[in-house]
Amino acid sequence: MTEDRYQKGLDKIQELTQAGDDNPTGFMDIGEAFKDIAPDLTKYVVEFAFGDIYARPGLDNKQKVLTTITALVAQGKPQIGMHVKTGLSVGLTPEEIVGCIMHLIPYTGFPSVLNALKVAKEVFTEQGVSVKTAKD
Repeated sequence: MTEDRYQKGLDKIQELTQAGDDNPTGFMDIGEAFKDIAPDLTKYVVEFAFGDIYARPGLDNKQKVLTTITALVAQGKPQIGMHVKTGLSVGLTPEEIVGCIMHLIPYTGFPSVLNALKVAKEVFTEQGVSVKTAKD
């Protein structure tokens, strides 16, 4: 069963990141940097977060990634960038990502949104995408 969860998680990560077999976690930073002190962390992230949670039915990948971005903005977590990149990978537009982040102003406050927009802008620049803005 455990091996099935791990493979299910890897399959979901590859679906989200369009990663190949040579680098099964793609651009996801899911614990490799901690192999020396927590060698089982990657296993837990792959099995639980992706094999159990992300692989659940009910939401499509775009909805799951927007939900993740929302939670990370609300918590001010640095993994926002990785999930903005994932959003682009699953077909979210930069405008949808920015719209999601901007929508959080009354719920998370300006500092959280400003920090998230800074990270999103860095990812967009890195990925070579631009945001179409509406002229008021």
